[in-house]
Amino acid sequence: MVEKAPSAPRVAALVGPYLSGKTSLLESLLFVSGTISRKGSVTEGNSVGDSSPEARGRQMSVEPNIAGGTYLGESWTFIDCPGSFEFLQDTCNALMVADVAVVVTAPDPGRAIMVAPILKFLDDRRIPHILFINRIDQPDVDIRATLEALQGVSERPLVLRALPIREGEDIVGYVDLVSERAFKYGPDRPADQPAELVRLPDSFLLLEADARREMLEHLADFDDQLLEKLLEDVAPPVQEIFQDLSREVAADLVVPVLFGSAVRNQGLHRLLKALRHDTPESAVAAARLGVAGGGDTPHGHVFKTTHVPHLGKLSLVRIWSGVFSDGMTANGERVGGVLRLMGGTQTKVPQAGVGEVVALGRLESVATGHRIAPEGGPDPAWPRPLAPLMALALEAVRKGDEVKVSGALHRLIEEDPSLKYEFDADLRQLLLWGQGDVHLQVAVDRLKSLYNVEAKGQRPDVPYKETIRRGVNQHGRHKRQTGGHGQFGDVHITIEPLPRGGGFVFADSIVGGVVPKQYISAVEEGVEDYLQRGPLGFPILDLKVILTDGSYHTVDSSDMAFKTAAQIAMREGMPKCEPVLLEPIIAVELSIPAEHTSRAQRLLSQRRGQILGFDCKEGWKGWDVVSAHMPQAEMHDLIIELRSMTMGVGTFSWRFDHLQELVGKPAETVVRARAEMI
Repeated sequence: MVEKAPSAPRVAALVGPYLSGKTSLLESLLFVSGTISRKGSVTEGNSVGDSSPEARGRQMSVEPNIAGGTYLGESWTFIDCPGSFEFLQDTCNALMVADVAVVVTAPDPGRAIMVAPILKFLDDRRIPHILFINRIDQPDVDIRATLEALQGVSERPLVLRALPIREGEDIVGYVDLVSERAFKYGPDRPADQPAELVRLPDSFLLLEADARREMLEHLADFDDQLLEKLLEDVAPPVQEIFQDLSREVAADLVVPVLFGSAVRNQGLHRLLKALRHDTPESAVAAARLGVAGGGDTPHGHVFKTTHVPHLGKLSLVRIWSGVFSDGMTANGERVGGVLRLMGGTQTKVPQAGVGEVVALGRLESVATGHRIAPEGGPDPAWPRPLAPLMALALEAVRKGDEVKVSGALHRLIEEDPSLKYEFDADLRQLLLWGQGDVHLQVAVDRLKSLYNVEAKGQRPDVPYKETIRRGVNQHGRHKRQTGGHGQFGDVHITIEPLPRGGGFVFADSIVGGVVPKQYISAVEEGVEDYLQRGPLGFPILDLKVILTDGSYHTVDSSDMAFKTAAQIAMREGMPKCEPVLLEPIIAVELSIPAEHTSRAQRLLSQRRGQILGFDCKEGWKGWDVVSAHMPQAEMHDLIIELRSMTMGVGTFSWRFDHLQELVGKPAETVVRARAEMI
């Protein structure tokens, strides 16, 4: 292999399912490259990544971990992305600025489906990636079966880059299928040293030849010259194979597959060398985002926003061109510091250049997905925030902290756009929306750890409504004499049901001035006030109220008297109108692997869902979409159960569809619970 000239700093994103070992891989890559002198541990809470209290308390990544290092004279930034799909927004944002992704997975064919959404995202955006099968030191590892399962969820051909050498049940080394050299880990090898070069065992010659030819055939699918040599049985030069591999990886035509053990530092030098030779320059990623890399004008993309105690707001930026320096103007604001990141540590530097990842301080108007440029702003090609799937009703623990809660939530959403909050006027609850239970609980924990705001969350109420089935004529009179001017209002109203969706209509048929015009609006106001809570305890809709008759007193009548009379008429008339409860029905579309479709349909049926049908998911190999109507009361933790049955990958979209009558015992239970709350 011809040695290449040192490259500008490049970025590799470590992605993969929860518990695949990404944070341990980051630690080991930093160790074997000499960046750190001692490996930390996720379980012991001393790793470079997962430094936040929320991550350490759960022993899982809840935000990207960023660390820089060098290998063979070249600078790298590694971004360890969260594995849980509840934090997928951060993962997608980090991948947008990465030069290459290392997709980390377990050596288990049954878990291959867990990388399908990540591979789909990478292929849709033509982001180069490498598959790293981790934890090969586990017993009974079957790399070939794992590779076949992974190929079933990958749109790109997977190219086995190395062949494992076994001794009994253990994998003790590998054969590089390009150079045809064998390496052995060895029990006495220093932990940070590469595997030892050994003679290829005779027993592996035939196996290696078959695996190498399979790799070459994959590469030849995109290289006519290589295909011609294979057809003529001519051995291609090793350097030509390396060039082919690098070119096709950079173009996201093939996906190399490597294996190793992050905990035992096996296969990591091989991974670093593959990254070094196959990862394209930063200009390729810049072009993918529509930016011309190079040049003197500062350009970059913000892929993460965070708030750090004593430092304030930080915008994490990948630099595409120019030099970023402290005090420069970016998007109309002065940069308040340029910082390099190493896990939870920030180091201030005077400037940074092309390819680097840095944090820029105090850019208050800049958000995730913005370009840093002379004409910077939101990038329309940036991934849209994920739609919310689950909500918590939040309430400040300390009285008077309500305003603080809203301010802190605004900052959390700056950090993670897949969060959303709103005040629901019908429910009178502050709702925090997110991607799942852990996602929401982490947000609540951060309110306290970052902003000293304590909030408690509970399941949100369901916005039930009520309506009527029949009409009625009703008289309402309010008369009170307390000395001096009294109060007098007298109305006759007709209450009529409207078709579903009719809302509320008020009209009058007064003739002869029996109710003066100046009091008619007060009657309407009184009716509307009553509609906020009907006989069943919920807001009323889909009805018409007509003021048909009445009387007044020239001295004692007033707006308030007629408003009260209208409320009396409504209060006495509505129970006679056969009030009925309405529950909101949601249109949902579940996206799941096809092998889980029948179970997903049972899940919907168990939750009173009406299944409308299912079909293949467009653009997704082996996935289905199940459509249904489902009561909102059954939606709260749907995502938890759906992910549980689909190994974390199932998801859904939803929208309000209609209101539907709820009768019988379910309605009685709802009304009784409402009465106990009032």
